Amino acid sequence: MTTNTVESRTPEQPAEPDRERTAERLLRSTAARNYDPDLDIDWSAPLVEGAPFMKLERCSLYGTKIWEELTGDQRLTLARHEAASVAGVGLWFEHILIRMLAKLAYDGDPTSPRIQYALAEIAEECRHSTMFARMIMRMDAPAYRVGPHIHRLGRLLPFLAHNEVIWGATLLGEEIPDRLQREMVESEEIQPLMRMVNRIHIMEEARHISFAREELARSVAATPRWLRPLQRMLLAHIAFIISRSLINPEVYRSVGLDPRKTRRIALANPHYQRTLRWAGEKLVAVFDEQGLIGRPGRHWWKSSYLLR
Repeated sequence: MTTNTVESRTPEQPAEPDRERTAERLLRSTAARNYDPDLDIDWSAPLVEGAPFMKLERCSLYGTKIWEELTGDQRLTLARHEAASVAGVGLWFEHILIRMLAKLAYDGDPTSPRIQYALAEIAEECRHSTMFARMIMRMDAPAYRVGPHIHRLGRLLPFLAHNEVIWGATLLGEEIPDRLQREMVESEEIQPLMRMVNRIHIMEEARHISFAREELARSVAATPRWLRPLQRMLLAHIAFIISRSLINPEVYRSVGLDPRKTRRIALANPHYQRTLRWAGEKLVAVFDEQGLIGRPGRHWWKSSYLLR
């Protein structure tokens, strides 16, 4: 990797004025609009009977023969467990993001608004992690986790990622769930608890996405072109891992289905593949604009179902 990374900066290397102004704006927004899930969510409120935790048409089996054979209660159960799985993956990735932001802060100038915003984002991500954990408990679902191999890779990512890989990975972990959450917030049929959790998350996550998008563009501009193929391959692998991890196969046990067999059916489900492309289409457009989708790695994007 090049040593000319955007993550490391000494006091003798002043930050770009535009970058610092962006951070100052985000810091003001953070101060004006932030939430404490412990205080702003009524965790003791009863759940609404019959209200799903996610839109049923976003379930991985929707439109398949197996889906048609499920009872109404089984569909609600599966939706609850799939929503818990997505939340669990979101929680896992926020732990990775916290470590990447801490790395940025460790190497940076603490008087810089950019570093101060990174610390403010860490604080928000910590609250989000607690919020997701409490929601999973309230859903009476397991804390679905990524597989052991993916978990080990996640432990390594903060150490190995540099430049656009850090910010690209951040957007992959944030923007795909964000689109699903925005749709749920707008639907009155969804459980009120889920809508409130998502509302808080997307309002604060909008700042995180804005920060990551600007950092990504600057990183691409500063990285030597000879590194671009490697960055494309790494981001394509991360996209594949995240998209394939959203639904833990163990969710299918909740309705008496075999996890391995049902996972194959879900991944082959054209409706679910369209859902993944829909969830990632804005992100894919950003990556394509920055020249981060192409050879090598396009195969992994297609296998993730984020790209046709």
